[in-house]
Amino acid sequence: MKAFQVKAPHDYQVVEVEPPKAAAGEALVRVAFAGICGSDMHIIHGDNAFVRFPRITGHEFAGVVEAVGEGVTDVAVGARVCIDPVISCGNCYPCRIGRPNVCSSLEVIGVHRNGGFEEFVVVPADNVHHLPEHIGLDAAALVEPYTIAANVLDRMQPHPGDRLMILGAGVIGLTILQMALAKGIEEVIVTDVINERLAAAKQLGATQVLNSREQDVEKEVLTFTQGEGVPLIADAACVPALLPQMLRLASPAGRIGLLGFSAQPSELVQLEVIKKELTLVGSRLNNRQFPEVLKLMASGQLDPLALVSHRLPLNDMPSAIDMLDHRPEEARKVLIKIST
Repeated sequence: MKAFQVKAPHDYQVVEVEPPKAAAGEALVRVAFAGICGSDMHIIHGDNAFVRFPRITGHEFAGVVEAVGEGVTDVAVGARVCIDPVISCGNCYPCRIGRPNVCSSLEVIGVHRNGGFEEFVVVPADNVHHLPEHIGLDAAALVEPYTIAANVLDRMQPHPGDRLMILGAGVIGLTILQMALAKGIEEVIVTDVINERLAAAKQLGATQVLNSREQDVEKEVLTFTQGEGVPLIADAACVPALLPQMLRLASPAGRIGLLGFSAQPSELVQLEVIKKELTLVGSRLNNRQFPEVLKLMASGQLDPLALVSHRLPLNDMPSAIDMLDHRPEEARKVLIKIST
């Protein structure tokens, strides 16, 4: 079967590999669609400390169950499914307190084990989620990015009437925007440096969009909020140098959600944190958010296909990566069609 394999940083290609077989407790899924994520690009660039090479990447995918292993009774052959990539032990401290997404023995499909950029993939049956009838397999491949958005919003604990500011209008920023609106947050400010992305955010319902290269973001936001600042700030730009600005723009009692994996240090002005009693929270992957996202998607409150800019076959993965590396302004979500 065909698979996209990263052999080492900057060394990748579509290769022929032996198809896997479902062991006890597993399901074999014929992958229909998979999305390219920023974290896939980090693996390709050698910026992910958790991956071991060679690796078949891909953690955003959906398909049809081809076979199940011994002991699997709640996943049926032929079922249309999407896959939660978070695999946890169930026994460590985070798991015991309901935080399996930061399990001490965490494994992520597409990072620690082979993922969805292959024709067939084996996954734990417990990670399989059945699709509502009218959600297509292309849309279902994008459930996972929305779980990232749902998770960071839950970590920030919105209150009724809270404004939200999103730094970055890439795919994650746009999923946070859609998820926030679906959860009832009415005012959302989005910043970016690419006008095409800001136009997409405006089209998807952002209250205000700001180009941080062309406008004074702090002045504009403080004017818009009558000097109060913003209660909720989500860092989808993942640029460590922006933390001081986020601290200044946060309102008293504000909450800042951090999503980036950069190892670069950030300057934290303790005075800003203490005088406003700010809360800074990290958000990693998703904590059992798939059912909620599927429900919102089925109700029409989320529009995943609005994020898709390109649909390409698996053989075109190298050219897709080249585009994302060198012409990112041309792309939003790149969806790879793997099988029908």
